[in-house]
Amino acid sequence: MGDKDGGLRRWRTRYREVLDGAEAEARPKGLRELVQPVDEVAYKLFRETYPEQHLHLQVALGAAQRTFDRRTRTSVQNALRCVVRTVLDDPRLGDRPDRYLAAYLDQEVAEIRGWLRQDSVTAVSRGLNIGLAMGAVAGMALLAVPVLWGVPVLRVLGVTLDCANRWTLLGAFVAGGLGALGAVLSVLVRLRLSVEQLASRQTVGKERTIPPGRQLARSLRHEGVYRVFVGWILALAVYFLLSGGLVPVFELPATTAQICPAPGHAGSAAKGTDFWVFWCAVGFVSGFNERWAFGILGRDATHRNTKGGAPQATAHSSPSGD
Repeated sequence: MGDKDGGLRRWRTRYREVLDGAEAEARPKGLRELVQPVDEVAYKLFRETYPEQHLHLQVALGAAQRTFDRRTRTSVQNALRCVVRTVLDDPRLGDRPDRYLAAYLDQEVAEIRGWLRQDSVTAVSRGLNIGLAMGAVAGMALLAVPVLWGVPVLRVLGVTLDCANRWTLLGAFVAGGLGALGAVLSVLVRLRLSVEQLASRQTVGKERTIPPGRQLARSLRHEGVYRVFVGWILALAVYFLLSGGLVPVFELPATTAQICPAPGHAGSAAKGTDFWVFWCAVGFVSGFNERWAFGILGRDATHRNTKGGAPQATAHSSPSGD
């Protein structure tokens, strides 16, 4: 029983880490704790001789203890132990800085920073993909529930839908569902080449500090869900504009009046196919252009910032690259 409970607990921990990333260390440690007691004198000499590199290594250790991916955390901490061990054992460690030893430390710091940046990229990609998946699942539910159970529920409430009403509502749900799919594909296409740029944009403060991976993942997860629902809303808006005749420039290939049987008119199954194909295409194209709505918001915010002064760095930005 205990093994079963322990396995379930480990599974839950792994699931949470996939979704939200690894939790920060409960007991943060400093660089000095990586040093053996017999090396205290050498460590003090290193700290006094190379204060800048020591500070960079200390900052890297602090960032490693709150990384999104636990494997990155372990790799960075092991690398730091190796660096400290190498420096303390180096015979060139003395009262005055050695340029070769300093160059080695600078190179190691640069590589560790690259690992930490890649961890931020992983957090951004994971969060956005999970957000898109959650939005797509919610979109499928919004599509399936009314289609499967909407008519019986309305019948219980005393509302009867004729053939034209059913085709109209089904067209709206199909257009909205394809709009959500188009929004997902739109983000994925742009995400393939812009994840690192997106991670670099999630910065705060004058020093362009990147937030912890868990915060990045949570922020981009919400962004992914929002994108899917923006695709839904845009597709529905276009559907109602065109089906309502508010934009007479477009000629609909099929209407409900042509599909449904009526006195003196048997209806047309071929027109029904045209109806589905047309609104599926309209919904998908509308959702695929979800970045158009975010682009309008971005330009409006930029315009306000320009009028009020120099634009300020924001803690959250769009993954579209607009």
